[in-house]
Amino acid sequence: MERDIPISAAADRLDTTPRMLRYRESLGLLPVTKEQPTGRGHRHRRFSEADLRTVAAGLDLERSYDITPAALSFALRVLAEPATLARVRAYGERLGRLAPPPARALDFEQQKALRLLRRDPRSP
Repeated sequence: MERDIPISAAADRLDTTPRMLRYRESLGLLPVTKEQPTGRGHRHRRFSEADLRTVAAGLDLERSYDITPAALSFALRVLAEPATLARVRAYGERLGRLAPPPARALDFEQQKALRLLRRDPRSP
């Protein structure tokens, strides 16, 4: 994939600033790059057309839902990390904003079997 658009031109096309693109990169909101540092160890980030479309999609999400880049970054983290998802879900349930997940049929059968095993054998 050809990466030939410098960060300043990418920022202009996305109607943002190079600084905001670097901030988004620090949050994990830019496509991953495998570019090696150039010069004195500085990496001059370059973008492909596909990269610009991806960043534009993120900007559109932020505008559509009136959220910050940090909020979008956290949403991605929740989707990618099961432990984080579980903690956020538990918090939502405590708040009453999320219903607990429905009991599965297998869970019901397991509970029934455990009740039967605990039953006093002398009872009718």
